[in-house]
Amino acid sequence: MIRLAGLLALCAGPVGAETLRVMSFNVWGGGANEGKGIEETVAAIKAAGADVVGLQETRLESDPCTAEHCPAVGESVAPALAQALGWHVVDQTGDNVALWANAVISRYPIGAQSPNGLGVPLDVNGRTVWLFNVHLDDEPYQPYQLLGIEYGPAPFITTEAEALKFATETRGPALDLLEAEMAVAEGAAAVFVTGDFNEPSVHDWTPEAVAAGHHPVAVKWPTTGRLVAAGFVDAYRAVHADPVAKPAYTWTPSYDEAATDDHPDRIDFVLAKGDGLRVRDAAIVGEDGPRSDIVVMPWPSDHRAVVAEVEF
Repeated sequence: MIRLAGLLALCAGPVGAETLRVMSFNVWGGGANEGKGIEETVAAIKAAGADVVGLQETRLESDPCTAEHCPAVGESVAPALAQALGWHVVDQTGDNVALWANAVISRYPIGAQSPNGLGVPLDVNGRTVWLFNVHLDDEPYQPYQLLGIEYGPAPFITTEAEALKFATETRGPALDLLEAEMAVAEGAAAVFVTGDFNEPSVHDWTPEAVAAGHHPVAVKWPTTGRLVAAGFVDAYRAVHADPVAKPAYTWTPSYDEAATDDHPDRIDFVLAKGDGLRVRDAAIVGEDGPRSDIVVMPWPSDHRAVVAEVEF
C-alpha cells in the first residue's frame, strides 16, 4: 500500500530552473537485517519520487553490534538498488569519521568522488550539483544521555551546555572533514547534504517543544547548526517550520513513542544550499502512522526517510 498526503504545491519557478527530489534514507541493510530482499526498499524510493538518494547502512551490522563497536559487514546493497531502479551508483567506501556503509544512487549521471569520498557531483541536465552523504557517530548519543537511557559508557547529563560539549566532541571531527570536502563544490548550481546525523536538528529541541513535552530540555544542536550557519537550509523545516505541530520523527518506527528506553527524534536530514534555491516540498517517508507524510507498507527500515523537492 502506498499513500501520499500533505504535499505542498507552490507556484512555478523561474524559466530555466531545475527541480530535483533529494532523499536521505538509512536503509538498515536494505532489508537484510530482517532476512528480506531489496524489494521493499525499492518501493519506498519509488513512492518518494526521488531523483537521487543518499543511502546509509547499505551493509549489515556486525554480530555482536555494540554502542562502542559495530563495523559494517557483508556486501553493499546499493548496486542492486541502483540496478532495480535503472540508476547510477557510487559506493562510498572511504574509511573515515563521516561514513558508515554509505552510497549515492541517482537517476542522473554521477562523477568522481571528492578526495575523502563524502561527496559526488551530479550532471542534472547539464548543470552540476554536488551531494555530500554522511553517517555520523551515534555514541555517545546525547538524547539518551539527557534522558538517563543506558547506551555505552558515556555519563548521564542534564544541561544544554553538557549536550553541546558531548555533541561537538562526538561529531565535530566529521563536520570538519565535511566542510573541507565541500571546497570541491565551489561554483556548483546547488549543494546538498544528506545523512543519518545521529543528532537532532538545531530547529527541533526548542523551548516550545520542551513545553509540549516532546523533549527534556531546549538544545541548539551544533552539527546541523554549523551547516545552517554556513548557508544551508534544513529542507524539512523550510516547509514545516513548527517542530511542535510536525515533530517529523525519523527515529524510530520500531518503538512505541511512549517507551522509556528510547526517544523519538528527527535525526535524518536533507540540507540544501544554492543561489536562488527554493525548497518546494518536503516529506517524511515511512510506515502507516501519524509521523509519515508519504506512507509505504510494509516499511523496511528502523529509520523513516526524508525527501525534499528543491528548485534551483
